[in-house]
Amino acid sequence: MHRRINLTNLIDYSNSRLEKVSVHGIGNITSDEELYISKSLLDISDSQVKELLFKFFTNPFQSPEFYNFTFSNDDFTLNPMFVFASNIFDSAKTFHKNSVNIAKHLYELSTHPQIKSGDLFIAYLTDVRIEDEMIDAIGIFKSENKQDFIKLNSQQNEYSVITDSGINIDKLDKGCFIFDIDKELGYRICIVDKSNKAAEAQYWRDNFLQIKECSDDYHQTRELMILAKKYVTKQITEEFEISKTDQIDLLNRSVDYFKTHETFEKKEFEKQVFQNKDIIKSFRNFDGKYRENNDINISDTFDISQQAVKKQSKVFKSILKLDNNFHIYIHGNKELIEQGTDRDGRKFYKIYFETET
Repeated sequence: MHRRINLTNLIDYSNSRLEKVSVHGIGNITSDEELYISKSLLDISDSQVKELLFKFFTNPFQSPEFYNFTFSNDDFTLNPMFVFASNIFDSAKTFHKNSVNIAKHLYELSTHPQIKSGDLFIAYLTDVRIEDEMIDAIGIFKSENKQDFIKLNSQQNEYSVITDSGINIDKLDKGCFIFDIDKELGYRICIVDKSNKAAEAQYWRDNFLQIKECSDDYHQTRELMILAKKYVTKQITEEFEISKTDQIDLLNRSVDYFKTHETFEKKEFEKQVFQNKDIIKSFRNFDGKYRENNDINISDTFDISQQAVKKQSKVFKSILKLDNNFHIYIHGNKELIEQGTDRDGRKFYKIYFETET
């Protein structure tokens, strides 16, 4: 029985245990590189090795965004990665066998010439805490970039230098965790992909994992804030005569709504932010078209994720740029700034304040 829980908070690995690890070598087919399959599990009996691997696997996933498995026809049960993960969760004895299946699946997709070869780690963790639930997780991590390092040996007051290359445990190239919850929705997944090239990013997220964003509170909050920002910064000026300061005021009111409310209510949001029947009607039209064009499903009521608000509010810029001479940051009452034109036709802003800091 898998109960759906809220995953917008931090993941706690403090009581987690790294139970099993398999490693395989993934080459690039186009470059005639091979697939190297290990015959057995990696030996992680050494406590220091286990600790370093645990850090390498978990550190990038402290507060991630979440996804579900999907497939071309939306039947996620046909997704090979969903099948392999289900097999492992149903029977831990099949872990290494299915790690081989995962490696073969990734290798078959490594056809683009820009895709780098690397070492593929598949790990099994127990007792990962998300809110009040202790769950199991499968981790899949690909290391593509080796770093050179030197090691000094000292003997009888003499030093010698050894050079080698290896994996930087503070820099994970690609990775994901599959959590054993919400199986009926395609599990819950979080990812890391440090690739900057479109072809590499597509192959890991869209071709190998085949995932889509979850419809949880984090993504509902994030998508609604993006939608509101695009309406205020792009659409509203096409339909209404509105000053730059009024636009910034609408952006500030939008962010303030999310920061000061625990629950999003669409009608309440429209009334408090836009305060005008014509603008509200315009926003609703834009909202409907935006959701349809971007295939996004946002509820009219949902719990606001403050984690998403904190992250997304950074792109709500409250800056009034005047030629190349001045930038004015507007965070509060727009009534304290006035726009005008002098007798010579020069535009100006008049700003009122009480204290100077």
